[in-house]
Amino acid sequence: MLVRRTFRAPLVTASLTVALLVLAGCDSGTEAAPDGGSGGSSGPAVIAPGKPGEAARTLSPEDVEKQRAEDDSPNSADFDYARMMIQHHAQALEMTELAPGHAKSTQVKRIAERISAAQRPEIEAMEGWLQANGDDGQDTSHDHDTMPGMATEDQLKQLGTLDGKKFDQLFLKLMITHHEGAITMATDVKAQGNNILIEEMADDVIAQQTTEISRMRDLTQ
Repeated sequence: MLVRRTFRAPLVTASLTVALLVLAGCDSGTEAAPDGGSGGSSGPAVIAPGKPGEAARTLSPEDVEKQRAEDDSPNSADFDYARMMIQHHAQALEMTELAPGHAKSTQVKRIAERISAAQRPEIEAMEGWLQANGDDGQDTSHDHDTMPGMATEDQLKQLGTLDGKKFDQLFLKLMITHHEGAITMATDVKAQGNNILIEEMADDVIAQQTTEISRMRDLTQ
């Protein structure tokens, strides 16, 4: 089960690289902060290590958000996510293209249509983001095996040979796993990335594909 975070991933700036650690034992944020603050924010406080010779600071989620808003320059995790998710989505489209001619269930065909309709624009958005940030998007060196949820070539070939109920069953099995992998990737970039647009794209992936997983699981019953 996914847990909604109450604040965004920490900002990495040129002047100070910090690792923000969630304070253990924080509940409603009512405990006094080590620096004398009241800590009355609605979410958990975080500790930001200080510069050499300086004490650590306790930041509220609002402070973290404000700090991040000052600079959301993409980091390597953001670029890797966009490049890999383009390939990840492309494989999903490869599977959905088989559904009209092979699936028996009308519901399976419809969910394949919804997946295709959602992920084509997402691919275009990520390609546009890469270009806008100085990346041509042509780096396809990422091994499919390193991306969670990806179907193997043998599984894709097998899917293409099936029809009717057997196709429906394998399609749902592969696509549920595929969606779970995409959610893992999106969750990771929310923790490791720094760009707000990428985080928003990741939020969309998590929300949409969680819903689709639920629908597909219903069809396997």
